[in-house]
This record gives sequence, structure tokens and C-alpha cells, in this order.
Amino acid sequence: MRLLIVEDEKDIATDLKHNLEMAGFATEVCDNGDDAWFLGSTEDFDAVVLDLGLPRLDGLSVLKKWRAEGRDMPVIVLTARDSWSDKVDGINAGGDDYLSKPFQMDELVARLRAVLRRSFGHSGATLKAGALALDTSQMRVSIDNRTVHLTPLEYRLVSYLLHSKGKVVPGPELREHVYGCDDAREVNAVEALVSRLRRKLGSEVIETRRGHGYLIGGSAA
Repeated sequence: MRLLIVEDEKDIATDLKHNLEMAGFATEVCDNGDDAWFLGSTEDFDAVVLDLGLPRLDGLSVLKKWRAEGRDMPVIVLTARDSWSDKVDGINAGGDDYLSKPFQMDELVARLRAVLRRSFGHSGATLKAGALALDTSQMRVSIDNRTVHLTPLEYRLVSYLLHSKGKVVPGPELREHVYGCDDAREVNAVEALVSRLRRKLGSEVIETRRGHGYLIGGSAA
């Protein structure tokens, strides 16, 4: 899952990036509202962590512009403001959830996972396709209840395909959502990842639709 972190306080942004990547996300960071608006308008992110107190363009204005443009990725709003009216403003502007600073990182991760599941149409914490299961709360992937140990990139790919269960996901889309902005994105990177995963999960778990992409679960055309 690919996240945009919008935070102008360098130490907080660094902490967010580190912890969210440890939680299985690919991240990109920006520190002002203008860049945040541009990135969110022109690139595909699965979710955004958005601070309200930003230079150049405040977070509330960024969020309103995204929603006016039809950008519907989940957004969790962060702010040091305590007023209930600020929380209401954030939700009314199109925010999906709200956290006041200071907050616990575990709570942010849990809220992110919840809004992502809902955005992909899932309600429970465990995603399944046949014998394959992903416990999003524990970052645990299993086959027939047997835990399978995956690298961070392998986990991201399985997570994205399971969140998109039944949908054929094109290779370029997978590269965009599995790899962080600092990772190499060779044309055959996804194919190599899929090959490794088939050795761990079984050859039938991830289906290739030639010329279209990859699929877990379902029988999409």
C-alpha cells in the first residue's frame, strides 16, 4: 500500500515514515501544502496522512481541493488543535478519520489499516482467498493456517492483491503501489516478486492474465 505523508515538522515526518514502513506501507513524504496538493492530484496513493498546520497551503484547503477534484483516497487528518470544531471541519472537508497530536503510532497504524480495508470493500481484519489468509493487524500471511515468512516487498504485493481480491491488477499499478519512491522500479520487478511468491505460496495462488496483470481470488475477466 502506498501512502502520502504530509507533515512539515521534520522529526515527526521521519518518525512517521519509519514506523509506517515498518508496518508494511510504501511511503512518500512532503512538507508543504502546495506539493501535497500536486502529488495527491497527479499520483495514486492508497491513503494520506495529512497534517492541518502546513506552510504555503493549509491542510484543510488541500483536502477540500482534492475532494473538489474527485480524488477519493482515504485521508487521516493530524492536528495539534484540540477544538471539536476543528475536528468537525476536517471531517466535513472530506477527512475519513482524525487524530490529535500527540498520538500513539499504533493507533495511527490501526486506523490506517481500517480505512484502507473499508476503501477496498472489506470489513474484517483478515483477508482471505482460498487457503491464503492475511491478518492485517498482525501482518501475518498464512497458507492453510501455516505462517509464511515474506520480505517487506513480498508482503506489500500480497497485501495489495488481496485488498483488490477478484480484480486483475496491471503490472504498472502494482509497481506504483508496492514500491516506495526510493526503491528501484525495473520493468520486470513485479514479475520477479511474483515468481518468488509462487515458490512460497504455491504456483496457483497468484494468477497471471497475460497482457493484463495479476489476480488473487475470483474469476475476473
